[in-house]
Amino acid sequence: IHSFPTRRSSDLNTSEAKATQLESQTHAWTYCPLSQRLLSTPIVSDCAGTLYNKDAIIEHLLPSDESSPERKSDHEEVLKGRVKSLRDVVEVKFQTEKDEVAKAERRLCPVTSKELGPTTKSVYLVPCGHAFAEVAIREVAGVACMECNEPFVSENIITILPTATEDIERLDERIKRLRDAGLTHSLKRAPGTKKRKKHTETDTKETIERPNSENEVKSKNEVQSKIPAGIPDDVSSTLQLKIGRAHV
Repeated sequence: IHSFPTRRSSDLNTSEAKATQLESQTHAWTYCPLSQRLLSTPIVSDCAGTLYNKDAIIEHLLPSDESSPERKSDHEEVLKGRVKSLRDVVEVKFQTEKDEVAKAERRLCPVTSKELGPTTKSVYLVPCGHAFAEVAIREVAGVACMECNEPFVSENIITILPTATEDIERLDERIKRLRDAGLTHSLKRAPGTKKRKKHTETDTKETIERPNSENEVKSKNEVQSKIPAGIPDDVSSTLQLKIGRAHV
């Protein structure tokens, strides 16, 4: 008898939590957390997948007499030590189109044409920065970017504004490994680290960028056979076409 109100209350709490998360995600996809201005190109991201206006990051990094200690403190509360130089961010390259009705730009996945935002799990690649819907990029992990043919591995697929614990932890573990190797989020050498001998640097880079055994580079045929069944035929064809180009 008493289980029904409890269940309804639980459902309501879950619904409220989802609504709150969507509101938070919508804000994070719309505004730069440093300047509180609308996100606009060029947009950059740190190792945690947070989006910022590049000019706000530059302004934060440059010494200025106008910046109050309180403001610097507020910025550090947001950045949590993740951004010490421009090497700690990657410019995210979104495909956009004008929304004439909303008088705004929409960010789209170049493969699936899904709108990238709070309702679509989205990722970008390091080092090139091109952004996609995760469903499009997951099956070509370890091959090459479908926009620019820049090679990448699954380790360097960065979830944009992640909410799932496993995604947050994966990105946290990734940056720890990079820092241990003297590298930054952009895969460039961290400022102040001693330059190692060339063969040592190559070995380190290969260690960081080598796919895990379960994520070995897939052959073209393997990738094509594993395109998610839920993707429409026209999108599947686009995926296969782009994969083919990546192997040329």
